[in-house]
Amino acid sequence: MDEIVNEPAVAYQKRRYTVEEYLEMEKASTEKHEYFQGEVFAMSGAGFNHNLIFSNVFGLLFHKLKGSKCIPFGSDMRMNIPENTLFTYPDISIYRDEIKHLNEDDDTILQPTIIIEILSPSTKNYDKGKKFNLYKDIPSLKEYIMIDSESVSVEAYYINEEKNWALNQYKEFSEALTFVSMGFDIALSDIYEHVTF
Repeated sequence: MDEIVNEPAVAYQKRRYTVEEYLEMEKASTEKHEYFQGEVFAMSGAGFNHNLIFSNVFGLLFHKLKGSKCIPFGSDMRMNIPENTLFTYPDISIYRDEIKHLNEDDDTILQPTIIIEILSPSTKNYDKGKKFNLYKDIPSLKEYIMIDSESVSVEAYYINEEKNWALNQYKEFSEALTFVSMGFDIALSDIYEHVTF
């Protein structure tokens, strides 16, 4: 049985890298890596269900957001959290109004409104734990949504009126995921269309 990895594997030898070194390595690399406090981590690939869910959700969001001031990006868009140094590639991120770029790198953007991660066996614990804690440092973030690729299950965290993180959970095909900060819903039956477990 394959070992389940809870966090990205360290990709380069154990030494501290500067942000500039990391960005240079990413430009030359054919694979994606995360950066956190000087360490560089390889990111795992995505399975079949993960890709199906991504296609479904991204297509639905593109349609819902068309004509608005919100732009959705896929997992090739690098994001940075200056508050804690993390560079990563969320599965889907939505940016409202003007896109802010990292001063040192035009291909890295800042301050998403919503982040969506599609949970895989190898990343589930990391996405639910340490990564969510890092995402909480983003001042613009209003929602963090985790969609399971192995079962019908969506955990949608959002900032409530008291400025605290609150959770909506969805586990039935008949339910609809509410994007609280955007004011629309997406049916779970559409999110999981063509997906088999």
